[in-house]
Amino acid sequence: MKEIFGLSDEDLRFIEKHEQDDIRDLALRKSLFEGRDASFLLSQIAGRKMAKNKIPSWYANPQIVYPQHLSMEQASSETTASYKASLLSGSQGRLIDLTGGLGVDFVAMLPNFDEGVYVESSEELCRIAAYNFGVLGIENATIENTSAEDYLSRNPQADLIYIDPSRRDTNGRKIFRIQDCQPNVSELIPMLTSASPRILLKYSPMLDIGLAVQSLANVSEVHVVAVDNECRELLFVLEITPTKTPSRYVAVNLKKNGQSEIFSFSSQEKMSPTNYAQALGSYLYEPNAAILKVGGFDIVASRYDVLKLHPNTHLYTCDELKNDFPGRIFEVEDVFSPNKHHLRNFVSNNPQANISVRNYPDSVAEIRKKTGIKEGGNRYVFATTLNDGQKKWIVCSKIGYK
Repeated sequence: MKEIFGLSDEDLRFIEKHEQDDIRDLALRKSLFEGRDASFLLSQIAGRKMAKNKIPSWYANPQIVYPQHLSMEQASSETTASYKASLLSGSQGRLIDLTGGLGVDFVAMLPNFDEGVYVESSEELCRIAAYNFGVLGIENATIENTSAEDYLSRNPQADLIYIDPSRRDTNGRKIFRIQDCQPNVSELIPMLTSASPRILLKYSPMLDIGLAVQSLANVSEVHVVAVDNECRELLFVLEITPTKTPSRYVAVNLKKNGQSEIFSFSSQEKMSPTNYAQALGSYLYEPNAAILKVGGFDIVASRYDVLKLHPNTHLYTCDELKNDFPGRIFEVEDVFSPNKHHLRNFVSNNPQANISVRNYPDSVAEIRKKTGIKEGGNRYVFATTLNDGQKKWIVCSKIGYK
């Protein structure tokens, strides 16, 4: 990093001129960097490329300094950071972020608190945070360059502690078990609950929610956060009082058009009985990715009065159009058994189709290889299993995605 930290006018001009360039090609043009810190400038250009879509309000400020690629990759998006901030309300005293990183979540949540403590073991990230907080006009933040474990050993007190454990091992490979992440929150529960009545944890959507709840023991809420139907993160809210099961589950699908879906239910509702379809109705419903990840298979059927196709087929049907269903909605055009005769007729009339498999023996790739159906078009096919065990292809047209 630079001795005089920040971006000079010359740096800003260079970054603006080369921001659209390919980073790998730019790095080879050594003559462009004579008298300049090439590593720093390349990091800034790469960082701005990622920030443009990931953190647009930071991208809009050319003075923001970005860290190395891995820290940018692990940082929350502005969209998901805003959702975390929405879980808080009013002035709540002190926020402690034990895994500061780039600081996107910290900056988003801080307006809900009188003061905040940014804790980070990396000296470089602390220096970047100190500079960026000044650029962003943040005055109520303290920076602590130490580990989460060391800071907790000082017996701090807070109204909320936030932790986003590192999900990479020493070789840079992705890891998903709570016990393998750093810090290992399951070992810190006593220290955390003595420091704050409320802890907010962020983990990878690849984490098994049931195992996480068992490991953490104090989970009161589980939030699955998707962006445009792609699961991005899991959030666990921990309270002081140990609990065997969370009291609330929330599936949120944040959309670029602003019409986000939030589907919440209690642990009792999660066990709602499910009714199964004896025949396919006029419409087919596919819950969004957040609902599927959080395990709301049965409650979504009960809540929207739709019938499930099979215990292991998370598709639903009925004869009534449910415009408010949280997911994709299709109108059923045809359903057939995938024997040679029916497949030959379908393929001859449909060289293109969007294919999905749900509880079906063949993968999409295998189906395309066998049939020659290309991807694309306006026709949708779900290869699936019905409640009577029969394998079927359901041919649909998409009505919309709310």
